[in-house]
Amino acid sequence: MTGPNPESTGQDPPVVAVLGIGTMGAAMARNIAAAGLGLRVWNRNRAPAEELADVGAVVCDSPAEACRGADIVLTLLANEKVVAEVMDQACDGLDERTVWVQSCTVSPDGTRRLANQAARLGVTYVDAPLLGTKEPAVAGTLGILAATDDVAVRDRIRPMVDAVGSRTVWLDEVGQASGLKLAYNAWVLATVEGIAESLTLAQALGIDPHKVIDAIDGSALNSQYVQTKGPKMIDDDLDTPSFPLEAAAKDATLITATARAAGLHLGIAEVVRERLGLAVDQGYGRADVAATYRQPRRSAS
Repeated sequence: MTGPNPESTGQDPPVVAVLGIGTMGAAMARNIAAAGLGLRVWNRNRAPAEELADVGAVVCDSPAEACRGADIVLTLLANEKVVAEVMDQACDGLDERTVWVQSCTVSPDGTRRLANQAARLGVTYVDAPLLGTKEPAVAGTLGILAATDDVAVRDRIRPMVDAVGSRTVWLDEVGQASGLKLAYNAWVLATVEGIAESLTLAQALGIDPHKVIDAIDGSALNSQYVQTKGPKMIDDDLDTPSFPLEAAAKDATLITATARAAGLHLGIAEVVRERLGLAVDQGYGRADVAATYRQPRRSAS
C-alpha cells in the first residue's frame, strides 16, 4: 500500500529515520520509501539495513547519524530498555523539530518513562504501538494506535502513518495507546491458546482436528485468524513467524504485570503467559506464536 504523495499537498515530504530493521521495520521502511518520503535507516546489525538501499534509503552507522536531518524518528526495537538506550545514542542527531514515534510494545508506565526521556532530549513524543504482524506490515495495512493531544503533531506524522497503515486510532494521552495495545494483545494471545487447546482436545478424542476449523468456519466466532493459525498448527507449519513466540511471551509478561499493578488478576492471561514461557524454554522462541501448540498438554496423572 502507498500513502498519499506529500508533494501533491505543496509541502516537502518529511524525512523519516527508522531505528530497528527487523521484520516489521524492513517492511514499514519500504512502504515509507514507496510513499515518496525521505528515508534514513539504522540497525545494530547493518546487513538488514543495507538491503533497503535499493529503495533509496540512506544507510547509517549510528542512531545519531540516522536521526540527523530527520523530521520523524520511528523506533521499532525489541523492548523499552533497548529503545531508551538507542535514543540516548541518537541524542546528537535530534533537535527541537524532531517527532519521536515510539512503536515498540511497552507498558503504559514504560511509555510514560520514554515520554519523560523525550522531554529530556528536547523532542516531541508520540505513543504509537502497532496492530498487525508481518503480512499487514508488508501490505501497508497495519493498524496504528497513536496517542498525542497535539493536532499539529498528528498532521506532521500523518504522511508516515498513512504510508504504513490503513487505519489510525488517535488517542489524547500518552499511555492510552500502549494500554490499548496490551488489551488487544491479551485477546490475540488468548485466541491463539484457545485454538491450540481446541485442536488438542479434538485429537485426544480421536477427532480430526481439521473438523474443529471446519465447524468454526461460518459461525459467529469465525475469524481469519482462526482460519490461518489453526491449519498452520495442524500442519506444524510454524517455523516462519508472523509474530515470534518470544515477542508474544514478552507481551504476555507485560500484560499480566500491568494488570497486577492495576489490582487485577487476569486468569486466562496468566495461563497464557505461563504456556508461552514454557514454549520459549523448550526452544520455540523464534517460531511463530502458534508454536504454543507444540507444548504437551497430557495430564501427568
